Amino acid sequence: MTNETLATYSNYGLYSAIVVFTLVMLMFAIDLAKAASWTAKVRTEDHERALVGAQVSGAAAQQEPETSESPETAETTTEVSRPRQFAGMGMSLSWLGTLLLIVTLALRGLSVDRPPLGNMYEFALVGTTFAMLVFLGLSLRRDVRWLGLFVTGPVLLTLGLALTVFYTQASQLLPSLHSFWLVIHVTVATLSVGLFTVAFSVTILQLIKSHREQHPPAKPTFVEAMPSAASLDRTAYGLHVIAFPLWTFTLIAGAIWAEQAWGHYWNWDPKEVWTFVIWIVYAAYLHARATTGWSDRKASFLALAGYACILVNYMVVNVYFVGQHSYSGM
Repeated sequence: MTNETLATYSNYGLYSAIVVFTLVMLMFAIDLAKAASWTAKVRTEDHERALVGAQVSGAAAQQEPETSESPETAETTTEVSRPRQFAGMGMSLSWLGTLLLIVTLALRGLSVDRPPLGNMYEFALVGTTFAMLVFLGLSLRRDVRWLGLFVTGPVLLTLGLALTVFYTQASQLLPSLHSFWLVIHVTVATLSVGLFTVAFSVTILQLIKSHREQHPPAKPTFVEAMPSAASLDRTAYGLHVIAFPLWTFTLIAGAIWAEQAWGHYWNWDPKEVWTFVIWIVYAAYLHARATTGWSDRKASFLALAGYACILVNYMVVNVYFVGQHSYSGM
């Protein structure tokens, strides 16, 4: 039986989360817009200080030795941090939006008395929740407010698709999904996708930042306020290193579940094939990172190709390919 009241409240939770994440994206966008003007202002002030310093040094060199000694020492500058009030509000609202997603999932699961892992709509909610938890987890260790727009943007887009395209009424699971492997296999899969999503955003920014460092623009933008390309590359690589073993476990757990459900570890089902394709591409990325002759830039394109395969696996294979994994609910 389905508890329609809880299912309705779950939908209300999703509506609320979408509103909050819209505000989050707006706050982070304003912060990045301010970053561009702040960077331009700092560059102008630094240039003016350098000119004044050169003039003072030239005048001091022309003075007599006794007059050059002064109780005033050379000017010292202190770096003033850029005001980040909008980024701070974005982070606070990110926690609120993530909490609303967790409540949405909990109510959805309680409405049908099962884990909310049975169709495309629920996969989207779980995946976006994990992506936000990864982002918020990173924020506890370092300042990643510069990343906020590029995580909440895809999250908001996915939630919009979940509501308008993937939505499925709360219902019971298909018979083939009645297994404890559902929680293990699908939860680890969506967690790894959440990690891959954040890594994808960081990789895109790393490629942009690398290009800007090699070809400095005449007018600074928000990109100049971000960490260095090397720092972004380390962050993206670290996320991939964590996500890849989880995806490997997903592949293995799926094979074990397939043997129990259908009598074979591997059935060449479209979902199985694409899961393996994703594993191959990300394995190639990690191998390229450890192989001489491959630049980090070239390896990064392999990571982007891996995420493209994830999108195909989720948005094409789940919907349009008929197979033993045809349980999108659409």
